[in-house]
Amino acid sequence: MDVNTAPNWHKSTRSDSTNCVEVADNLPGRVLVRDSKDPQGPVLIFSPGQWHGFVALTRR
Repeated sequence: MDVNTAPNWHKSTRSDSTNCVEVADNLPGRVLVRDSKDPQGPVLIFSPGQWHGFVALTRR
């Protein structure tokens, strides 16, 4: 996989030892979300607009 297209995963600052979420937002047109305890498991894919909407709602 090209380094420029590989997801750059970041752990959420709100994660703890039991609830860990990682986000990759370096890919054009999509934001990936996964459970950091299961990096080979399923990945949720959002458009940047969907992701920003989700984050805005969770901050309320």
